[in-house]
Amino acid sequence: MAKSKSGSKSPRESWDALQQQIVDCKKCPRLIKHCKSIAKTKRRAYADHDYWGRPVANFGKHKVPLLIVGLAPGAHGANRTGRMFTGDRSGDWLYRAMYKADFANQAESISLDDRLRLRRCTVTGICHCAPPDNKPTPEEVRNCEPFLEATIQQCEPRVFLALGRLAWTGIVRFAIRNEWLSSPQPKFGHGEVVELKLPSPRARPRWLVGCFHPSQQNTFTGRLTEPMIDDVFRKVNRLIDRK
Repeated sequence: MAKSKSGSKSPRESWDALQQQIVDCKKCPRLIKHCKSIAKTKRRAYADHDYWGRPVANFGKHKVPLLIVGLAPGAHGANRTGRMFTGDRSGDWLYRAMYKADFANQAESISLDDRLRLRRCTVTGICHCAPPDNKPTPEEVRNCEPFLEATIQQCEPRVFLALGRLAWTGIVRFAIRNEWLSSPQPKFGHGEVVELKLPSPRARPRWLVGCFHPSQQNTFTGRLTEPMIDDVFRKVNRLIDRK
């Protein structure tokens, strides 16, 4: 795609550059070491797999109405496959729901060559490296904030779907920095919907929607069920369709 006459990057070039910056990032030595260690030791079931073992870029394109924000790549999921929410049970739950809500062309998320394509949305994370015990430190979360901000700016979503409390907090912090929200901060809750302040009088409204993370901790215990996540995506579609 050609650059503009002023020499600035096209939207597609800016998106590709952001994706590469994420993959090349080495700001968090603990996480980089952990990702590489997991890729070397592997899980027995994936002993013959070539692990990605690096920061995982966004999955999707710029300029979409929905931005789905999770926590971080799974150690033997995205850290293995190189694609957000791909190759683990969390992804099974997420993409099944997205398929039913017409945000994906299929319900399976197995590998990079499984022909999964997203529609009208992009999937990202608060962190782009797999953290030990799924618990990034506050500093590691802050190190990834510029990537989240750039992703939001380039996607320009109407709806943010936060998978879990940490993702909710990250979006709220961004919204407060950009004066889309003011204190007190809205509390996270499954199915919770918060309208964000319009950046300009003519701008279309934006919303933040909460959803329990589709982790095994939530799905195995029944804290999150298929009807619950399906209902959240119905809310998302209704918000996107609002004038």
